[in-house]
Amino acid sequence: EEGAAGRRGERGDEGPAERGPGAAFHMFVLMEDLLDKLKLLNYEEEALRRHNMRPLSRHYFALPTNPGEQFFLFCTLAAWLISKAGRPFEQPQECDDPNAVIANVLSELRSF
Repeated sequence: EEGAAGRRGERGDEGPAERGPGAAFHMFVLMEDLLDKLKLLNYEEEALRRHNMRPLSRHYFALPTNPGEQFFLFCTLAAWLISKAGRPFEQPQECDDPNAVIANVLSELRSF
């Protein structure tokens, strides 16, 4: 009991109910903030039209609807953001190995 009481303050051990009633919706708020920031960077014109993709919905990454499509769009946006930050980064293709793509993205981000 003593160990459990000591862990109550740690955020990693808490479930959504223990963090408060709004915790289940936090991911939706984060996604809306992300979308606002992407719009400020003009992602629709610069990233999506170049790859013939549709704009994101308000909750695109908050709900797991099509993991393959969501992963590819995430990688496309990550590559675009890295390039926008001034680093040359090759756009991933849908047939690329997902582990290699993520390793490349993480490697580039670590070099920042």
